Amino acid sequence: MATLEFDHTGEENELPDGSAIAEICEEAGVPFACTEGVCGTCVIEVKEGKENLTEPTQEEKDFLGEGTLDERLACQCRIKQGRVKICF
Repeated sequence: MATLEFDHTGEENELPDGSAIAEICEEAGVPFACTEGVCGTCVIEVKEGKENLTEPTQEEKDFLGEGTLDERLACQCRIKQGRVKICF
């Protein structure tokens, strides 16, 4: 099981390894619009554990730029394992 923690509230959520984080982020208040990685409303900042997220998708690279791992699009991320702390 993986753990997604929200920095601003300290709330922790357990997810099966390999899970998409979009639904749990939306429940926590991350805004979503297109869910396709185009609009950028779901930008999150990864405070800890960025190595536990999947590699950025092409949509993320196009929107956020190459080499930006501190910012991700919640609609595109999957948590591979371990612990990830984010804020929005």
